[in-house]
Amino acid sequence: MILLPWPNKALSPNARAHWSVKSKAAKQARADGFHAALAAGYGKSSFADYEGRIHVWIDFYAKTRNYPDHDNCLSSCKNFLDGIADALGINDKRFVPHPFVKDETYKGGKVEIRLTKGAE
Repeated sequence: MILLPWPNKALSPNARAHWSVKSKAAKQARADGFHAALAAGYGKSSFADYEGRIHVWIDFYAKTRNYPDHDNCLSSCKNFLDGIADALGINDKRFVPHPFVKDETYKGGKVEIRLTKGAE
């Protein structure tokens, strides 16, 4: 399982952040995704023998009970997914995302990601 922090608010599609703030947050999120994937044991050999689509199961644990919607959460995590794709050495167009905003909250918020070859 790939564990990541809650995405920076500047990465939300509803945010009106200055381009430089958003750019810095995007670079950090991509690096976070890359390093978290490696720490979870994913690398270039993880899907080397598989040419199909990779299902990405994304569980969002919000900071508060003011739950965001699924599409905004997924958009906020684009750079995480780019970093994970970098770690795998693949193009992220192979990803089939399955976002799910959990009912449980987590202090500070968190994102848990699983990668599978098929829809489980």
